[in-house]
This record gives sequence, structure tokens and C-alpha cells, in this order.
Amino acid sequence: MKKLLSALFLGLILVLAACGGGGDEGTTDDNANEQTEEGTNEDTGEGNEGDGGESGETGESNVDAEAAEQAFQQNCASCHGGDLGGGMGPSLQQVGSKYSAEDIVGIIKNGKGSMPAQEQVSDEDAQLIAGWLATKK
Repeated sequence: MKKLLSALFLGLILVLAACGGGGDEGTTDDNANEQTEEGTNEDTGEGNEGDGGESGETGESNVDAEAAEQAFQQNCASCHGGDLGGGMGPSLQQVGSKYSAEDIVGIIKNGKGSMPAQEQVSDEDAQLIAGWLATKK
């Protein structure tokens, strides 16, 4: 039993270490919401709707933010934090000011630095997450 627990613990450490290391301490979700509002003009080329509609104020007219957040929570939050504030991986709260959606897709699919390629993320989810993260300025 001790060997099994030790093996599981070691495996957990290795998996978490593979997600990357260090990062900025996060702030609140309010900051992320403000960044989304500022980034409404940035998009991935999907759904360029000029009228904004009822969700235009939060940037959801360009990216399905709800679906993107759900995909992020399933695939990325364990390392980058549920609020994008970081943890094992760096903060993503302002990642859109550094990288375009296309760059972010490349990072998700190929990895960068200590972040390994995320092969479990489908191409569709990678595009969705990248488009959403690109609005985080």
C-alpha cells in the first residue's frame, strides 16, 4: 500500500511539473472581465459581427466565451489557474497583449518553454481557447 501511494504521489508530481513552472500571482476575476471588454475588437476570424448583439459588450460576439472558458477549465486550468492567474504555469490574464490567437494555437499544439504540447486538446478547442485568450489584454 505504501509503495502504491508513493508511486501515485511521484506520478502526480511529474504530471504537475510537466505543466510548467512559476508565474505571476493572479488578481481577481474582475480584472479578467475588464480585459475581455477591452479586447472586443480582437478576434480569430470567427463570427465577425459588427452590430455586437446582446453579448457584444463582453466580447462574446467574436468568440463563444462560455464554450472557450469550459474548454479552458477542462484542459488548461490545472496549470494556469481557473481565473487565469497562474499556478504551476504562468498567468494568462494578459496573454493577448503578447500573442495573437494564431500564436496561442501554436503554443497549445507544440508547447513552449517548459510547457509540453497539449495533444489532448482538439484543434477545434485549441482555436476556441486561443481566440478567447487573445482577447485578454
